[in-house]
Amino acid sequence: MKKTLLEVKNLKTYFHVDNDVVKAVDDVSFSINEGEVVCVVGESGCGKSVTSLSIMRLISDQGKIEDGQIIFNGKDLLSLNKYDMRDIRGNDIAMIFQEPMTSLNPVFTIGQQMLEPIMVHLLLSKEEAHKKAIELITKVGIPRAEEIFNSYPHELSGGMLQRIMIAIALSCEPKLLIADEPTTALDVTIQAQVLDILRSIREEFNTSILFITHDLGVVAEMADHVVVMYAGKVIEEAPVLELFKNPKHPYTKGILKSKPIIGQRKPRLYSIQGQVPNLLELKESCYFSDRCEHCMEICKNKAPKLKLDDNKHKTACWLYEEENKNE
Repeated sequence: MKKTLLEVKNLKTYFHVDNDVVKAVDDVSFSINEGEVVCVVGESGCGKSVTSLSIMRLISDQGKIEDGQIIFNGKDLLSLNKYDMRDIRGNDIAMIFQEPMTSLNPVFTIGQQMLEPIMVHLLLSKEEAHKKAIELITKVGIPRAEEIFNSYPHELSGGMLQRIMIAIALSCEPKLLIADEPTTALDVTIQAQVLDILRSIREEFNTSILFITHDLGVVAEMADHVVVMYAGKVIEEAPVLELFKNPKHPYTKGILKSKPIIGQRKPRLYSIQGQVPNLLELKESCYFSDRCEHCMEICKNKAPKLKLDDNKHKTACWLYEEENKNE
């Protein structure tokens, strides 16, 4: 049985704006085993990135982790002081950020930005760190490594910058790699290269990956386990094959139906009606109820809890609770 590397328990991350509270992540729980890829999916604004930043403890000043636990390798990251957390961040847990064009400092060369984490965490000399950086640039499939090492971020394409971000994240061989939409805004061939790199990392180092995306094609290709989020909550969770074969929550069914399929021509793609609710105006209800074609009276008055079935499939939906009551 695989060992659990990361366990997020009842995580609540809120943002305080003027006199209002935005519940960006509201009672989220999931776990990642060693060598496992867990994909977190959902629409923009559902809390995916805030969840990852909470794990890294990189929430902005307006935000605060109000409650919960983040257990990594037996330690609660929320109980660590900033110096201990700094040792883990970049060393044991690394992150590939969403925007490679803005994640690197434009006034420093690629090499300068690669050397710092290698020298700080691995305690290597500048010459040793330089050699390792060149090896990493080559490993992620970028030619002319020495020239790239001495280049500035603006001199590289988006795809190259994304691979440099992966190289920096890999520099200390982390146990957990968090990839926040690493294929967004890249063309199809570069996307495939990035996914191949991440797969090889997992196989070579047994690295666990928390992969955040809204691309279901990427989910099908990469994931062992899938967590579906909506309006700050986990609404469904299952092994990847189980989720694609037997989606339960109406929202999950909707996003699967809305994906175009090669070889099938339709006059119009399916779309989920309505909009994601304003996080400042959430009520005690199922947050998806206003958009759900199966909405019942109880959905408008009470929030369902995440329930586990026999296939390691968790769903937060009154529809299935009502069915279970009738059996």
